[in-house]
Amino acid sequence: MFDKLRSTFSSVAKSLGEKELKENDIDNILFQLEIELMESDVATEVIDTIKSDLKKKLIGTSVDKKEIESFIKNSLIQSISGLFDAVGSVDIISNINSKKNSGEPCVILFVGINGTGKTTTLAKLGYLLKENKFSVVIAAADTFRAGAIEQLTEHANRLNIRIIAQNYGSDPAAVARDAVLYAKSHKIDCVLIDTAGRMQTSKNLMDQIEKITKVVKPDLKIFVGDSLAGNDTVNQAREFYRHVQFDGAILTKSDADARGGAALSVVKITSKPILYVGVGQEYSDLKPFDKQVFLEAEPKPEPKPEPKPEPKPEPMSKKGSDPFEGIKDQDISTYADLYDVPPPENDDDAFTLSKNIRNWIANSRPMPGQQPKKQEKLESKPETKEPEVKEKQKEDKKEEEPKKRRRFGWFK
Repeated sequence: MFDKLRSTFSSVAKSLGEKELKENDIDNILFQLEIELMESDVATEVIDTIKSDLKKKLIGTSVDKKEIESFIKNSLIQSISGLFDAVGSVDIISNINSKKNSGEPCVILFVGINGTGKTTTLAKLGYLLKENKFSVVIAAADTFRAGAIEQLTEHANRLNIRIIAQNYGSDPAAVARDAVLYAKSHKIDCVLIDTAGRMQTSKNLMDQIEKITKVVKPDLKIFVGDSLAGNDTVNQAREFYRHVQFDGAILTKSDADARGGAALSVVKITSKPILYVGVGQEYSDLKPFDKQVFLEAEPKPEPKPEPKPEPKPEPMSKKGSDPFEGIKDQDISTYADLYDVPPPENDDDAFTLSKNIRNWIANSRPMPGQQPKKQEKLESKPETKEPEVKEKQKEDKKEEEPKKRRRFGWFK
């Protein structure tokens, strides 16, 4: 996430680090920063704030040339960090606990336009609250969009959460009120209210959501925006905040957002924090927002798994040894003729062939198709004990070996 924004911070720091800190050079580099921030969907107001803060820190600063790049990088990080720190934070879990201790349900209202993942985000938060041992009820107050009630009902059934709904066309404020009354009477910890997605330019629908707010007086109002919508998300947040004054935002599809400007801009424009970001399709894919993601100067590369070495085949026997040692020359010739065996082309083939010949001898040298009859021992002549005879056999063997190899066609 946010690779584009982080690489922008790093490239600007490097560019300034190659120059002396003169005002003209700083203006040129800050213009480059402005272009790159605009490409990262950062709002104009935010860009102006970052440029102004950075310029004040740089002009007239005396820094060793070797430390300029790190100084620029740290200054830029401090400027961005200051924007997030200024808006504070909202702990939803603590808010619910506080209301629970007072014997009242915590009412949370979700707002945003169609297609941002508002209903799915509500279900993800419901899953998160259940994981934290809270009881939850959902209000299907989107009585305008076809299929909205069925979609929310399916989520509620999967999560085993009670849902309060009426027919399409019903007053959404009445549905929200019924859910709150149900929560109070059944000692439910939290009420999550889904509302119809409405364009920020639709005055009638925006007035309707103001009515819901007045009727149920939610403890928390959450704006749900699409990270990939860029500056359009910023405009939506601006208008919804003007009518609803929400307490925080959740940005969906953040796992696919390489630019990151929407989060920075929403925080600056509304002075409200980003509470969570959606990072996938599962119910558990709702993560608390962490400003450190923005403050990393470089995106961290994923470690590549080390390839496992391929196992090497073990040699059939030691190099230099004779695979046909102990086998009579006549047996080799007979076996090759009977079974039409071609000469071995390498040592491994020779060792395999010698093994087959030994098995053939051990089974009484059967003809092809004949049932083998295994003998207890290989045929062998008793070794003579006379030294002269033994020396004679060694000499004969040395002379026989090259003949055997040449006739059979096997060479090392």
